[in-house]
Amino acid sequence: MPSHWAWGDEPSPTELLDLARATGLGDPSSWEPPVPFEAVRLPPPRIPIAPDIAAFSTAEPYIRATHTYGQAYRDLIRAYRGDFANAPDVVAMPRDESEVTRVLEWASATGVPVIPRGGGTSVVGGVEARFDGPAVCLDLTRMDRVLEVDRASRAALVQAGAAGPVLNGQLPGGLQLRFFPQSYEFSTLGGWIATRAGGHYATLHTHIDDLVESVRAITPAGVWESRRLPGSGAGPSPDRWLLGSEGTLGVITQAWVRIQERPAFKVSTPVRFASWERAVSAVRDLAQSGLNPANCRLLDAREAALAAGGDGKHCVLIVGFESADHPVDTLMARALEIAGGEPGRARQDREWKGSFTGMPYLRNALPGLGVIAETFETAVTWDRFPALHEAVLAEVDATCRIAFAYPDGPAPYYTVLAPAPRGEETAVWDSIKRRVSDAVLRMGGTITHHHAVGRDHQPFYERQRPEPFALALKAAKATLDPRGILNPGVLV
Repeated sequence: MPSHWAWGDEPSPTELLDLARATGLGDPSSWEPPVPFEAVRLPPPRIPIAPDIAAFSTAEPYIRATHTYGQAYRDLIRAYRGDFANAPDVVAMPRDESEVTRVLEWASATGVPVIPRGGGTSVVGGVEARFDGPAVCLDLTRMDRVLEVDRASRAALVQAGAAGPVLNGQLPGGLQLRFFPQSYEFSTLGGWIATRAGGHYATLHTHIDDLVESVRAITPAGVWESRRLPGSGAGPSPDRWLLGSEGTLGVITQAWVRIQERPAFKVSTPVRFASWERAVSAVRDLAQSGLNPANCRLLDAREAALAAGGDGKHCVLIVGFESADHPVDTLMARALEIAGGEPGRARQDREWKGSFTGMPYLRNALPGLGVIAETFETAVTWDRFPALHEAVLAEVDATCRIAFAYPDGPAPYYTVLAPAPRGEETAVWDSIKRRVSDAVLRMGGTITHHHAVGRDHQPFYERQRPEPFALALKAAKATLDPRGILNPGVLV
């Protein structure tokens, strides 16, 4: 049985020691163990399970506990300490759209809030019942099938609850939805669409938006399904309303997505730079070159030392190309000409990938070590990036990587690791979030490039969006969800 508090399994003693050595933080000898589930006391359910949804719903304590939080550090530390005060009262696990409809009809009639949930990997408080009164968690992971494949158009109709490995595992040989966020193992297609998630492509097809052909959702006002098209200029896009809607306008149940042949040609090369400014300039030149590398990730010197075997003095830029149709060596050769820099160690790209996928597991050790972690990301134009970067680092001691690169600007991703007094971690986390978010908005960045808004970013999102748009969004919410039951407190 998975841990009730951790991403996957709990850390081993070896992992604890390795993390303490790598970060220079925490003392494995003073390890604080998590509260065992047997000692957790959940508040009793405040509502009974309605007969209409009883066949696919439960109030079992372990399931309620594991559906309480997402995966932000703020979530992790509370679960670690056995605090599940905001546990949903009921967890519904529908098997098809008719059962989703039954949940929404019952909730609309009673006014009980419903929180749609996929893999529960939100890092912005997007799936927590952080409000007074009862709540129902609508877990869509039983709806996880590939329903249809159109080989001619290279598209697949997939249910929203399919996690990355489950989705790709059902596609015919040679075809993939090439979208690999850090949460790929657990996060779902519906969650990617609802949060406008970012994938593994550092340029060009960076967001799930670029891979969505049409979306279907169940709303309290009826079924919302866009026409399946390669593109359309027919007014504002229905898909765009659902992309990033975070479960507030409707429950995404399935989508047609663009799939590809697996790449037969792949090449990746690390490049070192002694200067951060020179490295950033190289990323900008590559993003504006039209080469569209699949990977163009820049790690500052400290992040390279932690995640890619760097020497702590050089930034590392990992450049990669892939294609199912043609060799990519000439593209790499030209990219290296543009970037300049020095050749890095041959294995650094593999070390980075291993660190990238393994970090959520390793992070499980941080609460017991007395170490706080926070990550935040943004996007800003190239002309404003130097000032934004300086402003962020003036607020917190952080490492930085440029995770996505556009012709007009980068999407930097910052990581904070710091000691925190026992019992005060959430207050420290809140302070970091507030100070950095203020700096990002002040310097012209977005409050989020791919982590969504949730409840943690809501105050800052309200400062970013135009007021007439906010009024339009509220009007759409009132029309589609008249009782306001869908994920209250998010976006609206």
